[in-house]
Amino acid sequence: MMAALDREKIKRMVQKKKKIVFLRNKWWKFEKFKNDPKWRRPKGKDNPMRLKLKGHPPVVSVGYRTPRVIRGLHPQGLKPVVVHSVRELEGLDPSSVIVYIGATVGARKRVELINKAKERGFLIANAG
Repeated sequence: MMAALDREKIKRMVQKKKKIVFLRNKWWKFEKFKNDPKWRRPKGKDNPMRLKLKGHPPVVSVGYRTPRVIRGLHPQGLKPVVVHSVRELEGLDPSSVIVYIGATVGARKRVELINKAKERGFLIANAG
């Protein structure tokens, strides 16, 4: 699919990308927000965060989106795929895919999946 040089370049891009955590306004000020500081859009008329004033946390916007080339990729630069059976491994390319074994897969089948995936040269993200 892509040359080895491209893969190294993509891998570097994925590892270098900024991981900005967007938290709600004044999460540091109130106890009720400290427990659950997840993103909420600031909507107030004079809200300094909404106005993007200096010294206030960043507001979610289009400019923070990652480039399309690396969007959704694993830090290894490979596309993550969830697998539940050995049959699902058949159509996949080990050089462009990293395998996650599904959470609902039992111990016996998990061991079988890991062995088959390693035979075929797949990287397994959650082998354990």
